[in-house]
Amino acid sequence: MGSEDILALAKQGNPSAIASLINQVTNPKGIVAQVTWQGKCLQIVLVAAQVPHRAASTRFIHKGLLRLQIPFLESVRIYGRQSDRQKPDWSEVVQLNQPLPQTIPTIPSQSKPLLSKLATKIPLIALGVTCWLLIAAGGFAIRTQLDSQSPSATKKPLVAQKSLSAPKTASSPIKIPPIAKTPPSPAKPNPSPTDTTIAIKAVGDTIPGTNFPSDRLPSDPKILFQAIKPALQGADILFANFESTLTNHPHSAKDTRQRLTFAFRTPPAYAKLLKEVGFNVLSVANNHSMDFFDKGFADTIANIEATGMKAVGKKDQIVYLQVKNTAVAFIGFSYLDVHNSMQDLEAVKTLLAEAKAHADIAIISVHAGAEGTGAMHVNNQAEIFFGENRGNSVLFARTAIDSGADLVLGHGPHVPRAMELYKGKLIAYSLGNFMGYNTLSSEAETGYSLILEVKLDRQGNFVKGKIIPVNIKRPGIPYPDSQPRSIELIRNLTKADFPNTLLKIDNQGNLSKDG
Repeated sequence: MGSEDILALAKQGNPSAIASLINQVTNPKGIVAQVTWQGKCLQIVLVAAQVPHRAASTRFIHKGLLRLQIPFLESVRIYGRQSDRQKPDWSEVVQLNQPLPQTIPTIPSQSKPLLSKLATKIPLIALGVTCWLLIAAGGFAIRTQLDSQSPSATKKPLVAQKSLSAPKTASSPIKIPPIAKTPPSPAKPNPSPTDTTIAIKAVGDTIPGTNFPSDRLPSDPKILFQAIKPALQGADILFANFESTLTNHPHSAKDTRQRLTFAFRTPPAYAKLLKEVGFNVLSVANNHSMDFFDKGFADTIANIEATGMKAVGKKDQIVYLQVKNTAVAFIGFSYLDVHNSMQDLEAVKTLLAEAKAHADIAIISVHAGAEGTGAMHVNNQAEIFFGENRGNSVLFARTAIDSGADLVLGHGPHVPRAMELYKGKLIAYSLGNFMGYNTLSSEAETGYSLILEVKLDRQGNFVKGKIIPVNIKRPGIPYPDSQPRSIELIRNLTKADFPNTLLKIDNQGNLSKDG
């Protein structure tokens, strides 16, 4: 994403973009800024090895936000916290429609400030903007953890997540307490008249290599996405099922000495690679998320969120994003009870009722179904694989849409499956494999892959879509496919499994509503 795009998003109130602007200045000085919305109040947490200076930080943030001129922003609450402490050392509330007080209380004398003054105003060359001032500071860099939650355009306020976290090291997350309770109802922002759809790109099972039980990582991780990265660009939401863990935890929950038993562990540093490619939502609800016990699962979520991406699939959790002034809810499901279970239909209905009370669009990710080339067809019945009930994908997906879901993204079978349009909403029953470096098979249809592009209107209705064909080549790297193999496969599966669907798939992979 270019500097102009970041600035434009920041002016719309996108918290990730606002955090990016702040962190361009503060990260080199050892300060990490975390940004969330609570109603019409922006919450900014500044974390550093030493307590950020209260007055300098407040004036810096205040002046920058005034220059952005976010139309629906009324106030900002700023927190300063030392990284080895659980609670903020200070907080300051500033009303954006009022002058900044001339005198701001300083922090206690025993808390040595990291910042002592503001430098003179300078342009932020890297982003092509002059709306932020440079804070003079020392210290070391801390990885950024962002939260892209912001106010709903039309619904009730978004619910704050239970906690924010930024890891000290790859497998030792720092806990940050929640900053606020349920906020007041936000004002409705004015949507852009020229940008009326939400664009989602989604890919399936993604494992960028493992170092357990032996090292099967690429010598240069950049080769993993080098060929396919251009095709992933241009979406508001870029989603993948991350079917590994991001942890350094040494003990696996699985005995990999047994036949067909696998445990995947990817170095936490790969989270940054995924972020740089453009991903902003990753599912962690799959049958490998607990490969390294609860510790590995918690580390995975912390390391994903430390980059600003969202991890979906934690039990009872709904993740919210703000996209083009539209509130989007994401819920991750699997056939396992450790996640939101697709087999508990009452819980499915309850979660979606909550999501639609706080968001305009609800997107579902679900890990389900038998695996392999013998499991490409979808049947409206429970699928049993190696004696395990892996759910009824049709019953789940349709129940989800009946309960308010607007898009269902399936993954798990390691092959593409059919799609259907149900009550005007798109269901992709399996996105297949996308990347399995030295881990997943790419033989036959397991190597037929895709990037699914979907455009929804602001009410979540399907507008159009596209299957972008991808071919996975040994040792498990995706490449653009000049042949429409995955398009032809999904077309044929859709005709066979859902002959009455109104979804039309043409030879070029374009998705549209028939009639």
